[in-house]
Amino acid sequence: MRLSHIGWNLAGLSLPLLVAAVTVPRLISTLGHERFGLLALAWGLIGYAGALDLGIGRAVTQMVSRLRGEGDLTSVPTVLATARRITLVAGLVGGIAIAVAALCGGANWVKAATIPPAEIGNAMLLLAIALPAQAMSATYRGLNEAFLNFKGISLVRVALGVINFGGPYLVAHFTSELPWMVATLVASRLLALIVFRRLAFSCLADWKAVKRHAVYSVSVARSLFSFGGWIAVSSVVSPVLVQADRFLIGAILSAAAVSAYVLPYEVVVQSLILVGAISSVIFPSLAKMMHEQPNAWPHYFRKWLLIVGGMMLLVCGMLAAILPFLLRKWIGSDLQPSSVTVGQILCLGVFANAIGSMFYALLHAKGRADLTAKLHIVELPLFLVALFLLLHRYGVEGAAWAWVGRMVFDALILFWCSKVSRA
Repeated sequence: MRLSHIGWNLAGLSLPLLVAAVTVPRLISTLGHERFGLLALAWGLIGYAGALDLGIGRAVTQMVSRLRGEGDLTSVPTVLATARRITLVAGLVGGIAIAVAALCGGANWVKAATIPPAEIGNAMLLLAIALPAQAMSATYRGLNEAFLNFKGISLVRVALGVINFGGPYLVAHFTSELPWMVATLVASRLLALIVFRRLAFSCLADWKAVKRHAVYSVSVARSLFSFGGWIAVSSVVSPVLVQADRFLIGAILSAAAVSAYVLPYEVVVQSLILVGAISSVIFPSLAKMMHEQPNAWPHYFRKWLLIVGGMMLLVCGMLAAILPFLLRKWIGSDLQPSSVTVGQILCLGVFANAIGSMFYALLHAKGRADLTAKLHIVELPLFLVALFLLLHRYGVEGAAWAWVGRMVFDALILFWCSKVSRA
């Protein structure tokens, strides 16, 4: 694995955050909280539409990496054609569902005092176009990851991040109508699909041969679903695990308590982009090595596990130390005292999450997405119970300890699963 792959990944993950940091405050002041809230819902819907690929994109990465390790590149076009059809159908189903909801008055379900339902409905119809493109992009991105084309992926991510936040910001200078701002999001997803497709074909030696031999295969579809289906389960459960703490804090404590928890959470968790940049490269690299160099991958994995562990131990320690200054500088006099304590507690969970992410990538490289999905299913009720009890007893600090407990439990179980599972 080249350090340049990690560097490109890191750039693709971090640069959009910088664009968001600059544009979001100005968008709020320009649009007002109500319109910005609806724009945020549009961002969330497009982001959650990633689950519409049914985990096929990550399954493509795993399968094509394995085929590369076995030296069987002739089967790659069939994998691509099969995955492409599955994600197209899934994306169309999602898009049609959104369009039907819009035509049936779905805009009236959104409580907006100053925005006409017709404006919201038109924005929903535009979003329906973006969903198939978002789902299909996952297939082509998965193929690029299998060929370690992280430079191309990261360039597209940066462009998407810039348009995602910068597009609505530029449009807001001329109009505050929601459909025009959503149109920039739709255009960016269609453009990303075209570029991801072109990059995917550039990874293959003969584009014309790929087109000629690209046929749908039922057996390949079964193999993709056996891996991707479990990824889809995780895609449904994971957002609930991520968002449950803030919703329960709002229900049990107060909206102000949500702010006290979310602000340090967002600061601390962003440090995980370092781990994400590495683990997303580790996944296809391991999947290839397990078949190409079956005796070499354990040493390779342990080396990067130690690098990530040492790096995140340093990062989390420094972050916990400077967090009081960092939060006061960012939030100012509005900072709630409990936020600092919450952030320092969460640093422990971030370190555990970093270690768990590496074993998560290892299990997926082995093709054992079923284990990670089952873990998420088991974790959900345990986390909710712990969160409920600790919130009542210790307030927002209790919520932070519940999150840390989940991260530690997650890392320990993933470590155990990696030991008992076979490649």
